[in-house]
Amino acid sequence: MKRPIGFIDSGLGGISVLKEVQKLLPMEDYYYYGDSFHHPYGERSKDNLLKVVDEGIQELLKQNCKLIVVACNTATTMVLPEIRKKYPEIPFVGTEPALKVAYDYYPNKRVLVMGTKGTIESERLQFLNAQYPIDNVTFLACPELAPLIEEGDQTKIKTYLEETLSSYQGKVDVIVLGCTHYVFVKPMIKEILKDVILLDGNQGIANQVKHLLEEKGL
Repeated sequence: MKRPIGFIDSGLGGISVLKEVQKLLPMEDYYYYGDSFHHPYGERSKDNLLKVVDEGIQELLKQNCKLIVVACNTATTMVLPEIRKKYPEIPFVGTEPALKVAYDYYPNKRVLVMGTKGTIESERLQFLNAQYPIDNVTFLACPELAPLIEEGDQTKIKTYLEETLSSYQGKVDVIVLGCTHYVFVKPMIKEILKDVILLDGNQGIANQVKHLLEEKGL
């Protein structure tokens, strides 16, 4: 029986990553663990989040997953190093804000990084910011956005985005979507900020999965 590729996220956001991986690897089998019970991850302490994510990883291992994608920026930036130490035999691919992409392609642009409170305040994001320094970068915590996307009320989502982003009109060229949930509201963000460039990094994650499978002979 073919072993699946596992995905874990705090709900529906990681589906945006799963879709990109499926495009690149359509013949693989997949198992998705959407942890809506513990959503949102972004407001949890590191110790609590580690416990919650570890429970999800154990469920994926019960399904005999050959590789696990932590399809959540918050979980990746806050606890993935500890998860890797606990399960050294399992290949993991994490998701984190695409600061490197912004640095490589838009170093002179005005960049806004949106994410959960946990992601924005994480040591990992501070490290990425130091490693890929962009002269004009702003970090914006959006604690209510992922929960609203899970809830699915389009009117509430649009109102929240307008209230959160309107002050950045004409002041931002590139937005790094530092949460997998945010991919689902790209059209709304574009409607508010018009010609802004949106970076989500999901295609890069799919390439990482493909490379790791080949490297490990999976």
